[in-house]
Amino acid sequence: MSQHAIRLLIVDDHPIVRNGLRGAFTGTAEFEVIGEAAHGAEAVAQAAVLRPDVVLMDLRMPQMDGVEAIRQLQRQAPAARILVLTTFDTDSDVLPAIEAGATGYLLKDAPVEDLLRAVRSAAKGESVLAPAVAERLMGHVRQPAQGTLSQRELQVLKLVADGATNREVAAKLFISEASTKTHLLHIYDKLGVRDRAAAVGEAFRRGLVT
Repeated sequence: MSQHAIRLLIVDDHPIVRNGLRGAFTGTAEFEVIGEAAHGAEAVAQAAVLRPDVVLMDLRMPQMDGVEAIRQLQRQAPAARILVLTTFDTDSDVLPAIEAGATGYLLKDAPVEDLLRAVRSAAKGESVLAPAVAERLMGHVRQPAQGTLSQRELQVLKLVADGATNREVAAKLFISEASTKTHLLHIYDKLGVRDRAAAVGEAFRRGLVT
């Protein structure tokens, strides 16, 4: 990445939280807060104009929640990396946000240094997950819904069978690379295989891809 400051858009319905976050990023040339939004719809509108590198996204907000905003940002500002910053780590919050395309998921009780590190990583396109969140995702990966592949998993599998990398799969399906990896782990588990090549072979054997 070039040496320009990481351009940030802060999205939270609480002005005090936005002020606190803005304060965490001032005083260093490494970051530049270019805008704030109080709900998802405002975030999508601002991102289209401001083109942030990283969007810090709260989840539970009026008018448009974070998950819907993430989905729309994936379509309208695909270059922006989205780092969820919330107080909630339940399955019903974590999984939809990751599936919608969030690059990372951090909890608001994280130390400032962890937040800065997470934004740096997100700007590079690296996944950042709070430990509690990573544990939840791993729990789901270990116990996926048994049986047939979901529509999304079939889409991922077909692209992989065509030779697409995780990054290419993510770009074609408008999801994050983290989501792609999670889908692949579910696919391996459901097909009873351990890697991409075996998954593709098994998919051909079962007639899932032609």
